[in-house]
Amino acid sequence: MNSTHTTVQRRALPALAMACLLAASGWQSAWADAAPKVKFATSEGDFVVEVYPDKAPKTVENFLQYVKDKHYDGTIFHRVISNFMVQGGGFDAKYAEKPGRPPVRHEGQEALAKGGDKNTVGTLAMARTNDPHSATAQFFINVKDNDFLNPTPIPPGDPVPRFEYQGQVYENTPRAKLANAPQLFGYTVFGKVVSGMDIVNKIKSVPTGAGGPFPSDVPKTAVLIKSVSLIK
Repeated sequence: MNSTHTTVQRRALPALAMACLLAASGWQSAWADAAPKVKFATSEGDFVVEVYPDKAPKTVENFLQYVKDKHYDGTIFHRVISNFMVQGGGFDAKYAEKPGRPPVRHEGQEALAKGGDKNTVGTLAMARTNDPHSATAQFFINVKDNDFLNPTPIPPGDPVPRFEYQGQVYENTPRAKLANAPQLFGYTVFGKVVSGMDIVNKIKSVPTGAGGPFPSDVPKTAVLIKSVSLIK
């Protein structure tokens, strides 16, 4: 979406501390194993993503409901930019937009605060309009590290004592004012590709041009999402 190095003397952990650490590691591993996985079967091949309800619960719930409703079956990747991202989930093969449910609240900043991923290669994020809270069904997969899409964390405090963004400095600004600034929201990352990234790379490399209502970035041969299914 700098680290300070200090010298720390390594010590052997007492038995109880070691047991707690192993238990915590086991819990983290179990949580990772519990992350829902979704398979995309496309005309270019299959890939699998996992999603993180612990980081972006409403976003994941929204996405999985579309999966369960078979909303994505028969849609296309309608926007493909080889050095940016591939986007789909909203249009069928005739470029008819599929109706969606009400939009979901933006969770990008909260997800980052919980240790979620930034918009790096292979991550799955929600597409939206200029309104941060407008995401419905469309998603995109980052095919490069897109730092400029990351949400901007807001420092603690209300008012926020000092906050700098793109060269502009805010002093003693009410938190609500910053929290509602659209340019700070970025895009909510809620999952990542865990297998089949080679297929995503095939999709990003297809020839593109004008198509349907879009003047550019549309695959000349449709990349069809045959089905999307929850596999775990």
